[in-house]
Amino acid sequence: MPNYCQSENGERRFFRATVSSIFLITLCLTTTCAAIAQESSKNAQSRPRLISQSPTPALTGVVSSGNQISLNGRTLPGTWLQQSGKAGRITTHLSDGAFRQLIGVNFLNSSNSATQPIQWFSSVTKPLILSTKLLGAYRYLDITNFAQTSGWEIRTNGNILVIATPKVQITNIVQSQEPPEASTPLQQTRILVNLDHPTPWQVAQGSIIKKIETPSLDPDTPTLKPTTPPNREWTITLDGIADPLLIERYTPQPPPAPAVPPTLLPNLLKQLLPVTPTQPIPPAPAPAPVPEPLIQQVEVVKNQTIISLSVPFGLSPQVSTVDNPNRLIINIRPDPLEERDITWAPGLRWRQHYVSLGTERFPVVWLEVNPRKFGLTLKPMWASSDGLAGTAPLIQTAQRYLAVAGINGGYFNRNNRFPLGAIRRDGQWLSSPILNRGAIAWNDSGQFYFGRLTLEETLITANDQRLPILFLNSGYIQSGIARYTPAWGSTYTPLTDNEIILVVEKNQITQQLPGGKVGETAVPIPQDGYLLTLRANAASAASQLPIGTAVSISSTTTPADFSRYPHIIGAGPLLVQNRQIVLDAKGEKFSNAFIAEKAIRSGICTTATGTLMITATHNRPGGYGPNLGEHAQLLQQMGCVDALNLDGGSSTSLYLGGQLLDRSPSTTARVHNGIGIFLKPR
Repeated sequence: MPNYCQSENGERRFFRATVSSIFLITLCLTTTCAAIAQESSKNAQSRPRLISQSPTPALTGVVSSGNQISLNGRTLPGTWLQQSGKAGRITTHLSDGAFRQLIGVNFLNSSNSATQPIQWFSSVTKPLILSTKLLGAYRYLDITNFAQTSGWEIRTNGNILVIATPKVQITNIVQSQEPPEASTPLQQTRILVNLDHPTPWQVAQGSIIKKIETPSLDPDTPTLKPTTPPNREWTITLDGIADPLLIERYTPQPPPAPAVPPTLLPNLLKQLLPVTPTQPIPPAPAPAPVPEPLIQQVEVVKNQTIISLSVPFGLSPQVSTVDNPNRLIINIRPDPLEERDITWAPGLRWRQHYVSLGTERFPVVWLEVNPRKFGLTLKPMWASSDGLAGTAPLIQTAQRYLAVAGINGGYFNRNNRFPLGAIRRDGQWLSSPILNRGAIAWNDSGQFYFGRLTLEETLITANDQRLPILFLNSGYIQSGIARYTPAWGSTYTPLTDNEIILVVEKNQITQQLPGGKVGETAVPIPQDGYLLTLRANAASAASQLPIGTAVSISSTTTPADFSRYPHIIGAGPLLVQNRQIVLDAKGEKFSNAFIAEKAIRSGICTTATGTLMITATHNRPGGYGPNLGEHAQLLQQMGCVDALNLDGGSSTSLYLGGQLLDRSPSTTARVHNGIGIFLKPR
């Protein structure tokens, strides 16, 4: 995505909490989660130190817990715990994200958050029902009986849960062509993987497979470039050993020696045979393109069988399992999204299905949140733990904040990783809005406000001289006066040449410093004040602000209603207000290319019942994602009363309980900020 589409925010300095190692292990999926923030300082100008929004879990009966899983010898991230049950029986609980992603279990629809039906080499009509437990930022599933029935061996080694599954043989891999369905006219393929026993499996999306351009041997014929989008690599990994014949069958063969291209034959004949003007040699037809094989390779690495696929553009694998016989079924489809409606926690519902818009269908994954349900709150979150500069995968940021769920937020500059839009948390501005773009504001009572937002700050001297401050802690650089507080970080380094920097401490200008060249000299930001940077023509204002000048700042928002809300995230454009589409991307200063682009989109909206929805909309079957107009129509059709477009493309990430719901983590970009959903203590 271009710079204006990026977002990134930095958390304030975090301190290690004095909590037991068991508590940390239970809450954290990675070791970075150990840093838990403290209450923000009462000084409004000090760097905010954010407190975790997740409760201390009730650890009654927990005998061991951890944040790593050893699956058949491979150590992977995943939270777990063991509890003592009736008659001294030990029960094992895995976070549902780890269970789904590492084992390949399919979650079925459920309206009861206390249970989760699953399907794994079993009948969909008679699913296994697992009990659930909400602790901290994760939902745990009791896998005790499941593991016993599947023949797993489970033990603990410190904070690692060691799982050994039965040895499995992969006896056959069969590829067949499936007739296209009426709603999906693209060609579909099915791969059947036969197993002698159920086994864990994972699917991962890889990188684009670049097509090699073969240069023409005829100097008069230009090299033909591919006319279709490139294929994408996907891998299916199973814990099991493939039959050697299968490995041999799908071992890549060296390409044959290049033959003389048919297009070159006329030139060769010209050299060998006399040609009269009345007997021209017609050009040979271009060779038909040879389709790339779907199964590129089957190999065994460390007791795992890896099936590498080359999947054409517009298609993706949809993987499921059956029993009698045990099989992994890989359907290569243009519409791989499976419908899902799961009540994940009280007031928190995970849904996904295709939404039709005219003749097009778009896969949408979303979370419905009842903000008035006791225990649920929303807060902005950002990537860095020590300032506003920085980016990180949303999954990492959400885990560090101990968020139960979340979505990526506003834009940022990909190069310097500074925010390009509004961020306000707990009544304190972290970064100001830009360009009167769309924003969402909310409070802890479940009230929301959508609109196009401007923040107006004014520097006021003792003799009532007033100077406009254009931006606060922003990566959007313009001529004029900007302000940088400790929320920016411990220091500020000039972002343009020849800035004049005024140091303000306790509401008084104490220093005037030359900024020099971009990026050369870091100036400390006072904890009891801020810096003013005077850029370009505004540098002349330095003579009106000598050392010793007493100053104050007034701050107002337009519309004024935004000032009533403690939390704000800016992005844009605004899509829907009062059920009507109000899209005006040009008015919000987005480029024509951005407006016309068809891309993956993130959105946030409220419904007539007061429910909040955070949404991720991906590529239509056989094509690309929605443009901004289509995105507005989709959200309006889904029942949104007010809706805002968030940063999208590779930034789009929808997080829930340790997992990304809408895409493979390897395909997401690092983002600056997001909106987190938290569970309060009960």
